[in-house]
Amino acid sequence: MESFINEQVKKIEISGIRQFFNMVGNKPDILSLTIGQPDFPTPSHVKEKTKEAIDHNQTTYTHNAGILSLRKAIASFIKTNYQLEYDPNNEIIVTVGASQAIDITLRTILMKGDEVLLPGPVYPGYEPLVKLAGGTPSFIDTCQTNFKLTADLIEQSITPNTKAIIIPYPSNPTGVTLTKEELTEIASVVEKHNIFLIADEIYSELVYDKSHYSIGRFQEIRDKLIIINGVSKSHSMTGFRIGYILTSEWLAKHILKVHQYNVSCASSISQHGAIEAIKNGQDDPIKMKKVYQERRDYVFERLKGMQINTYLPDGGFYFFVDISHLNKDSFSVALQLVEEAKVALVPGSAFSQFGEGYLRLSYAYDIDTLKEGLDRIEPIISKV
Repeated sequence: MESFINEQVKKIEISGIRQFFNMVGNKPDILSLTIGQPDFPTPSHVKEKTKEAIDHNQTTYTHNAGILSLRKAIASFIKTNYQLEYDPNNEIIVTVGASQAIDITLRTILMKGDEVLLPGPVYPGYEPLVKLAGGTPSFIDTCQTNFKLTADLIEQSITPNTKAIIIPYPSNPTGVTLTKEELTEIASVVEKHNIFLIADEIYSELVYDKSHYSIGRFQEIRDKLIIINGVSKSHSMTGFRIGYILTSEWLAKHILKVHQYNVSCASSISQHGAIEAIKNGQDDPIKMKKVYQERRDYVFERLKGMQINTYLPDGGFYFFVDISHLNKDSFSVALQLVEEAKVALVPGSAFSQFGEGYLRLSYAYDIDTLKEGLDRIEPIISKV
């Protein structure tokens, strides 16, 4: 019966991140620095409001686009933090995490043969969704531009089949973000072409040393723009599965149709938790970010001390560690670290062919765990 399965489903694979995590997870004494899972508990005030939602029987279907008070809270939040104007009545859709937001967006805009540009290396969750929606992913090599997707690279990569480009920033796995000036140039390219721009800004609250600048500020591309965000990373609410889409009314009404038949609505209970997080948890990401920045700086100094060529991430909680000097493929090096150092990092090849020669290290772990992991890694790296 397997021959009757959707060919696209048969061709895609489980994320390389999860493949490696699952492969080494059962090995004894393994210290994992693999998963991008915040190690902070969900803020207490958010948990209390979520419990109240259950106690008050707020457990029914909601509006397909999400509870209006949540959409209003999102509108106020993005206006205050990013100076964006989106109407909560018809330009904001609450989704089951950012992943579902990306999925329904792609299924709305893509037709068979449409091409989607992706910066490489990149989070492995985009490519399968493009394929499942009938599209063709096309990777842009950013290794020579310090992992930054530039306007020139985009211009050179656009073809008659290009329907959209996905720009995640800050980036998973590299931690790189984009400046106002860089985004200005990208917006100019998008304005010239009949393509959509999907901006995945899920790490926007975790930008260090500067403020996140949203590409939503450029009104000239508003009708071509879909912004994805959520509370998973900012408020350590990954299991709540609350994301959201910001886009123009004409496009939102079509995405909402796909969303409706896909899930009806996001969990009502989780939505009430998200209302509390967004309205009364403005300081929560700030506190977490301070700790992440301390961890980032610690890991950076340790890696430099090992003579490893790396750079200081702009945001998120990942280092993309250059191991190209070892002249071994990233999977082999990652496996060697598991076997000899009892530490798991993600092979760079999980993030497209352009991630080869790197390992992703997540610093969404406490300092003691990071210290132990780096202590184990150092002698192995030196030996190799």
